[in-house]
Amino acid sequence: MKQSIMVFFLMLSFLINGQNLYIKTYGNKENKAIIFIHGGPSGNSTLFEGTTAQKLANKGFYVLVYDRRGEGRSLDPHAKFTYQEAFQDLNSILKKYNLKKVTLIGHSFGGLVATLYTAKYPQNVSNLILAGALFSQQETYDHILNSLKKSHKGDSKTLNKISYVEKLDKNSAEYRKHCFDLASDNDYFKMPNPTKASKKLYSDYEAGKFYKTNIRNKNAPLLFYKNEKQNNIDSRPFLKEIKAKGIPVYAIYGQDDRIFSASQIKSIKNIAGENHFVLLENCSHYLFVDQQNKFLSKIKMWLK
Repeated sequence: MKQSIMVFFLMLSFLINGQNLYIKTYGNKENKAIIFIHGGPSGNSTLFEGTTAQKLANKGFYVLVYDRRGEGRSLDPHAKFTYQEAFQDLNSILKKYNLKKVTLIGHSFGGLVATLYTAKYPQNVSNLILAGALFSQQETYDHILNSLKKSHKGDSKTLNKISYVEKLDKNSAEYRKHCFDLASDNDYFKMPNPTKASKKLYSDYEAGKFYKTNIRNKNAPLLFYKNEKQNNIDSRPFLKEIKAKGIPVYAIYGQDDRIFSASQIKSIKNIAGENHFVLLENCSHYLFVDQQNKFLSKIKMWLK
């Protein structure tokens, strides 16, 4: 099994900056190009690729899916996990596939990568789409902890854990991990009422080949916080600059993605604009699975 998985990696990867970077394309290369940027650090694109990439391509797009260097299937023991490293690889992908301009879809932590890349290389980006994307990190962590304190009054075990987390260095991998672990343990990332369609998508993914390559590099967050100075930022000033340069910013979020406060969602809506924002009902963090048809329809409407 390990040997076959490695062969699979090599078949679907190419050499960038001396490293094997996993990337797969879907659709006609003559169509508008979209690059999906996954969450993390320590994430990968397997869920999006296994459920949504081909369906998005079927809407008339050229979709590129990849795993960042050192994460997922892009094995690299020397990866630094910095934004600059991610930018270098994105530029190499554009060069490799002869892409002058692309639409970026940034999911979760990938939204920070996509935003900072667009701010630095606006000439390479035609549209920026934030999909359940992080943008004000400390506000997100504060909201998770404060909302849990309210919902767990009298629960000394949970309250003690929250108290412990609040005393940690807020610019540390440990602090971030504990915040998101608490959110996950309390179903902040789950849609409240799974539909028949979403259940099938998750089930098919878990039974398929992409789930078998759902690799998580546990060292990635530690190295990110060690090597990257911008490790707890608010990207909204960058988003405003991007809009001022004439690059459309779109935002699509799940109404039940509980890691974001109502005030955070309102602020990102104000930046994107009424016609460039949508809040999907019965939908949490993995909105391209929770409400896939609505997600795909909105992307097509915005870009077509």
